Amino acid sequence: MPLAPKFRAEPWLTSPLRTAVGDIQLAGLLQNIHGIDPRKMRILRHFTLMLMVDGRGYYQDERGYKTELAPGDVVLVFPEIPHAYGSVDGAEWTQVYCVFDGPQFVLWRRQGLLNPDQPVLRLGSPEYWKQRLAEIFVREKKPGPGDEIRAMGRLIRVLGDMVATREQLARAGRDSWFDESRRLLGDRGPSGWPTPQETARRVGLAYENFRKRFARLSGESPGRYQKRRRIEWACASIYHGQLSFKQIADTLGFCDVFHFSKAFKQEIGVSPSDYRQRARGR
Repeated sequence: MPLAPKFRAEPWLTSPLRTAVGDIQLAGLLQNIHGIDPRKMRILRHFTLMLMVDGRGYYQDERGYKTELAPGDVVLVFPEIPHAYGSVDGAEWTQVYCVFDGPQFVLWRRQGLLNPDQPVLRLGSPEYWKQRLAEIFVREKKPGPGDEIRAMGRLIRVLGDMVATREQLARAGRDSWFDESRRLLGDRGPSGWPTPQETARRVGLAYENFRKRFARLSGESPGRYQKRRRIEWACASIYHGQLSFKQIADTLGFCDVFHFSKAFKQEIGVSPSDYRQRARGR
């Protein structure tokens, strides 16, 4: 009989953050929690954000919304709405969660920016959004009375970026060239990583037109998007521990380990060595 997936909890807050514009009650990373039985839906008093980092899951609520979840999907749970979510068939999964409340978010709900009829945001790039959420709770080098409001500001910024990305991707869905461009830029092909210029040619656009349209729809340049995806690939490789830093640098097209390490730290905030130590629980 197969063993149940191992549970893990990594809290990011030791106590609630309270400000005049709202509170952050809880936040952290969870692996393999028991899902909520759809026959016994849960009701919360606060807003909750759940990012699916890894695995496959489901979400449904009493309003009739029901869908499967994939990595990069964000669930927005609204106060007083009965809901349920969990993994598919009890398989392994990883999520980041944040419980919050305040007049800012109530206003967004009234204005339709946070919409109970659209509780799932299909954003993709799970490692990117995981990192953005983790950065909300970075401790200040010199703790002071303004730390809580700074953290709240970072949450508002990330949530706003998520909503904006949803709108951009919804519009981009009408443009097949954009989906193909992201696939080409984000995946290493048999001959390596295609340059943005090569990608523009393959989707049939002049490069300057391609660059402007891509940036308008995604909020970042093709080169910046590709760099982020390459570093996400590096994070996965370091976590699995099968390749040396030199092999990763060569695979990603960096001229040497030094340039790879510099780019990695700029994107993730720590060196590849530090990231590997954290991945191994040291």
